[in-house]
Amino acid sequence: MEILVLMGVLAGSLALTAFARRYNLSAPLLVVVVALGVALIPGVPRLELEPELVLTVVLPPLLYSTSLESSLTHFKRNLRPIVALGVVLVAVTAVVVALVVHLLLPDVPFASALVLGAVVAPPDAVTAVAIGRKLGLPRRVMSVLTGESLVNDAAALTLYKVALAAVAGTAGSAGHGFAVFGVATVLGIAVGLAIGALVVGIRRLLDDPLLESAFGIIVPFGAYVTAEHLHPFGEEFSGSGVLAVVAAGLYLGHRSLYASPATRMQDRSVWASIDVLLEALVFALMGLQLPFVLDGAAHAARDNGTLALVALAVLAATMLVRIPAVALFAYLPKTLRLFGRVRRAPDWQTIAVISWTGMRGVVTLAAAAGVPADTPGREEIQLFAFAVAIGTVLIQGLTLPPLIRVLKVGDPEEAAHDEAEELAAREVAQKAAHERLREISRDRLAELDLPPEKIQRLRERLERLVDTRYRFAKAAITLSGEDRSGSPHAQFAKARRELLITQRKAMIEENRAGRLDDEILGKMLRELDLEELSVSTTLTNRLS
Repeated sequence: MEILVLMGVLAGSLALTAFARRYNLSAPLLVVVVALGVALIPGVPRLELEPELVLTVVLPPLLYSTSLESSLTHFKRNLRPIVALGVVLVAVTAVVVALVVHLLLPDVPFASALVLGAVVAPPDAVTAVAIGRKLGLPRRVMSVLTGESLVNDAAALTLYKVALAAVAGTAGSAGHGFAVFGVATVLGIAVGLAIGALVVGIRRLLDDPLLESAFGIIVPFGAYVTAEHLHPFGEEFSGSGVLAVVAAGLYLGHRSLYASPATRMQDRSVWASIDVLLEALVFALMGLQLPFVLDGAAHAARDNGTLALVALAVLAATMLVRIPAVALFAYLPKTLRLFGRVRRAPDWQTIAVISWTGMRGVVTLAAAAGVPADTPGREEIQLFAFAVAIGTVLIQGLTLPPLIRVLKVGDPEEAAHDEAEELAAREVAQKAAHERLREISRDRLAELDLPPEKIQRLRERLERLVDTRYRFAKAAITLSGEDRSGSPHAQFAKARRELLITQRKAMIEENRAGRLDDEILGKMLRELDLEELSVSTTLTNRLS
């Protein structure tokens, strides 16, 4: 029965995601709101959040996919703000939330309050990054937000383990806690890099895009489980599975530059599909936890009004502590500044946007659900974690887009700089292609048993191919939107695309009439798809 319910949740969340993408809505917000409404319907089967399922099956592929698409260069360049937000701010948030809870509910032990702080500390950047990408946030901001999401879960989950040990009375000194964190960091990164190097070697031996992509799917799970089950210094010390996944993803993403084009295209499609599926499931599970949270609140020996007020206070503390912390990190003296020593600090509009990207996600709910039953204040921890997760997604998720638009956060010089770089690179590529073409003409075409005029025509066709692609790209980069749409290059691309679409429709009709085999149709459609991609994608994307 539970499998059927899970399949229904998956189907429903994907349908809502499709609806949101069709009408340009925020898919996470829509899925959460609908799931909250469904959870309140009497008789609806309950789907309890399994912490191990989320932390072992859902979290690794999401982190891995983000890591694959992240730039290792940008990650290293923005390492200081990433560490500031992903580690320092996580610890600060955990302590502030613990103090608020312990102050308002004195009978909750500080160690239990610190467990809650660690649970609600790590933001989930899925919604923020999606909104920022759609609204054109500068690359540096996107790099910082993405990098933060890659490391903050590791910091928060390590702090979570230390806090649970303190609750159980098995924690040592503060130095012991730092040792646990240090071992988790070093061991996790080492495991991730080792697995990444191993995968590169195996893929080189396979030399098969299908097998390479299939093999790549198991990488995040293998990295996570391997790091978490390594205990070189006793049961209390283990590697960080999150950091292992991130390290493997960053390494393999960097090495993908040397993979075959087919492997890169296939990997991109595979992980994009997995992302859509898991993100839809994650936000649906968040909303569907409402009945379990209400049951836990009913069993807590407290007045519901008091619990609601404390939940609002925890939500406010979680959201507001980020604002002065981000500003402080940005405006510290140059010798201490966590946003970089040489580059200027970001403007106040950028700081405001980063300060408001603290939406929490399913990791918060999974960690809360995994709190042991004998932990004092367990019901309160789960209630407050749910309030923070849902509250931040709804409040900050709804207000972040208008905030970005009002503040007009952007870097006008970035687009011009990118265009200049791209144009220069294409010119270099064109020159290299012409040089290679001269070598081919001298070494290969001259050896063909063909008349000189046919050899010359072959060479001219190759030259036209090189020059036409360069002119397409140059027109797409340098012309204004109005000029691009009316340029000969744009009209040629549109006409060529229409011809390809016509050919595709004719082949499909032949298949429906029984005159063309399915396998032959599939092969021909793939050829048309690749040709359409090579001819028109660059210009069409810039015009859309």
